[in-house]
Amino acid sequence: MATVSFSSDCTCTSELFSTARYWERLAPKSLPSPAVILAMKNRTKGAALRVVCCIGLVCAVSCAAIVHANGIIVEINLRAEGPTSWSPRLLGETFVPDPIFVYNNWSSYDELSDNVQLTEHLAMKELDEIIRLRRFGVRFDYYMMDAFWFAQDGGYKTWRKSTWPNGPDHWLTRCNDNGLIPGLWFGTNTLVKIDPVPQWEDSLNRQRRAMSFYEGGFLQGFIDVLQYWYERGIRMFKFDFVDFTAATPKAEETQSRGEIYSRNVDAFRAALKNFRRKNPNVVLVAFNGFGGDIESTANPFPFQHPIDLRWLEVFDSLYSGDPRPSDVPEMNFWRSMDIYSDHMVRRYEQSDVPLERIDSTGFMVGNTGTVYYRKTNAWRGALVLMLARGGWLNTVHGNLEFISDEDARWFAKVQSLYLRLEATGRTKTFGGIPGEVKPYGFGSVDSGGAVYTILNPTESIAEIEMPLLSRLQEPNEEGRVLFRDAGFVPVLTGSKIKLGPGQLAVVGLARYANPEYDLGIQEDVRIPIRIQPLAAKFIPDGKNAIKAELSAPERGDLRIVMQQRGSDGRIRRSSGGAPPNGTTMGKILMLRAWQSGQPLPIEINYDKAIWSGLSWAVGEIKHSAMTTGEAVTIRCSSSEKDSVTLDGHIFAVEY
Repeated sequence: MATVSFSSDCTCTSELFSTARYWERLAPKSLPSPAVILAMKNRTKGAALRVVCCIGLVCAVSCAAIVHANGIIVEINLRAEGPTSWSPRLLGETFVPDPIFVYNNWSSYDELSDNVQLTEHLAMKELDEIIRLRRFGVRFDYYMMDAFWFAQDGGYKTWRKSTWPNGPDHWLTRCNDNGLIPGLWFGTNTLVKIDPVPQWEDSLNRQRRAMSFYEGGFLQGFIDVLQYWYERGIRMFKFDFVDFTAATPKAEETQSRGEIYSRNVDAFRAALKNFRRKNPNVVLVAFNGFGGDIESTANPFPFQHPIDLRWLEVFDSLYSGDPRPSDVPEMNFWRSMDIYSDHMVRRYEQSDVPLERIDSTGFMVGNTGTVYYRKTNAWRGALVLMLARGGWLNTVHGNLEFISDEDARWFAKVQSLYLRLEATGRTKTFGGIPGEVKPYGFGSVDSGGAVYTILNPTESIAEIEMPLLSRLQEPNEEGRVLFRDAGFVPVLTGSKIKLGPGQLAVVGLARYANPEYDLGIQEDVRIPIRIQPLAAKFIPDGKNAIKAELSAPERGDLRIVMQQRGSDGRIRRSSGGAPPNGTTMGKILMLRAWQSGQPLPIEINYDKAIWSGLSWAVGEIKHSAMTTGEAVTIRCSSSEKDSVTLDGHIFAVEY
């Protein structure tokens, strides 16, 4: 008999969750679910909970578990002669010891680039959706309450009365009852929709927009706030919008900008170290302001604002940028967003951040401005790529109600595939840098086989090598395409795969080259089966405009690609502002075409209000709209006030 005891001198709920999953795998019909066990935890106060598991042999192994609960479940002490449960407390790693899945409700609402408020009703609705998706096997471990839950005058200790009249108690209780670990967002030391409380006053900068970490009472007050919420059950803390240049007017008179920055960094890092030491089971995640140049994939590298690797001493993950279009033109707008997240992960990896510690934040579904009203467009490829990148903090943002029951089954299958590889294998990158428009990929390998996730960002059919990821790996032979975009059918030959322009594919090898791992075809991303560049010379046509003339092709549609650069030759992004009042990009980066003096319809899907800006335009003219052999005039222009340079290219594409 193996006895697993839970004693009351620790508070790591995630340990219990992992242990319960272990026994559930052995005896899925005998043991209560992790959520049920966690609910038992929350309904009992006092001594200890003991789980006794009796293990017997029937063919292979079958198990039964007897659960006796009369106390708080908090730490796992193993006293087993047989199989042992997994416990992060037995490991030397002090940060996230295994992949986790986080739900974040940002993009189901948006109070920055849209006018959709966070409310208790919205937050609880999404919690209900988590419970629904779990029934189909989708895994969620944490629920992160994102920005603006707090009252403007409450110093992060009270909730916004207008949208949370009864505070967070119902949400916290429902999370605990359903085995979800709650988390909270903080604007760190900047005043975003929050006023300074008296304790912060002597830390304020001259503009009264941010507080110094090393002067006055702000830092101690802020850590006290974190501890307050820890004692209320919060275990994940998200730090956003940090400003390490903040200093009091007195400090600005005597200290250099570099000294101010360094002293802020040192003070905040030391405080978080102490907070972790006191509360070892917290998960701390870093967002905007902790290094890296995330605005554009065309930024020079190394970063102008380098990543201070000492942050890895306190944070479980560093995020690499909110989803936005890359500077790689794509007919499918959402594919350009995939490339952005891939590119930033590669740049963070090149900055020596381990892949496991990078949160790509690449998966958002929603109908708000922050995610460009994406809803669920091309969501399957976005989910595959988020998991393929190898991060151990996998965050799902947005409106979960948009994911149907059928979608949930597929979602769970993808999670299951990549979770095994993340937890027991290694993920490595290969190929070119995404923003440099070269084919690339992410490969994950374990003792049973490998899965390669490959993307071709070019405007051509391209072949890429899938290299061995380990010297112990068997040669890449007899693979199987598990997932792909619609249209072009990838050609797999040994360790090489040929992909269409802008195409994503997943290849399984060895044990993963099995139909049971098939993920199907992403029908809402269609890749041309043929593409050919056409000889068309663009010439200036007034300020910030170019035009070209060519004969309509005998076969295929015309694809027009325009890229915008500044007068310095570097990529230039334009923005008409955020929704709901922003100007859409189709009115800023414009494509026009005529034949025989009549305008031709151009299909585009970048005509959105894009808060993060866009540097390109892509559109297609259907073959059926043109008269073959007759001249077509194409004009590309930008409404930028400053002088810009436009590059134009035209391709014939067939679907």
